[in-house]
Amino acid sequence: MSLREALESGKFVVTAEVAPGKGTDVEHLLEDAAVIKDRVDAVNVTDLQSSVMRLGSMAFSHFLTEMGIDPVYQVTCRDRNCLALQSDLLSAWALGIKNVLALTGDHPVLGDHPKARPVFELDSVSLLDVIGKLNSGVDMVGNELKGSPDFLAGAVVNPGADNEAALDLQIMKMETKIEAGAKFFQTQGVYDLDAFEKFMKRIEGFDAKILGGIILLKSVGMARFMNKNVSGVFVPEPLIQEIKAAEDKAQASREIAVRLIKGMKDLCHGVHIMALGWESKIPAILDEVGL
Repeated sequence: MSLREALESGKFVVTAEVAPGKGTDVEHLLEDAAVIKDRVDAVNVTDLQSSVMRLGSMAFSHFLTEMGIDPVYQVTCRDRNCLALQSDLLSAWALGIKNVLALTGDHPVLGDHPKARPVFELDSVSLLDVIGKLNSGVDMVGNELKGSPDFLAGAVVNPGADNEAALDLQIMKMETKIEAGAKFFQTQGVYDLDAFEKFMKRIEGFDAKILGGIILLKSVGMARFMNKNVSGVFVPEPLIQEIKAAEDKAQASREIAVRLIKGMKDLCHGVHIMALGWESKIPAILDEVGL
């Protein structure tokens, strides 16, 4: 079942994420993907996440299609102008990639090539609009295509915005992204189910599927780092203390993820698990949740 079919079926959808590495060695990443192949509905492939130069998301997405995994091809606007973005999207479809997650992208100053020149000719909303035009059989200036894609387009939203004004802005952007063609949203990491429930009530009636973000906590240091440096992500102190007190940090992380997913099952349409190299732990988490 494809991601599109899974979302349309009404089942509780599970997606995961793989980050291509800095080099051509992909075997260990393909092994990670193989572990979760039969347990998730799709696997995201990140596009130079955090502005760090890596193997491209299109190539790795294609590898996943060859394994029988439905990839979500992440595309950022940071590095390519409108010509390159459209060409890459057509190329991805020709390679069998059916799902796209539209992202604006982090600024290069945050990555390992801080002097790289950013493009940002488009943003996530205008990229969604371009995807819609390509799907309809024309390019962004109206030229007819000889063969067109039929992408399932998605976007991101942060339900844990730092204040009410920031949350209002997220919801406004979300509405704009839906108008531009987004059919599903994957959220930033969620650790506060009460806040997530309030967010879901705010967007009740929106015509899009919502997959709540689950970031596996590897350590106290990781939790503290996200609280300090990742906008809209806040790990409550009780969860940090739970990790700190645990003899088996990995087991504590799994238990937290299980509780969060169970709490989301009646709130949204699925979960997006960001395991950050702990893909081997996803099957056990899903077993405990009953998925």
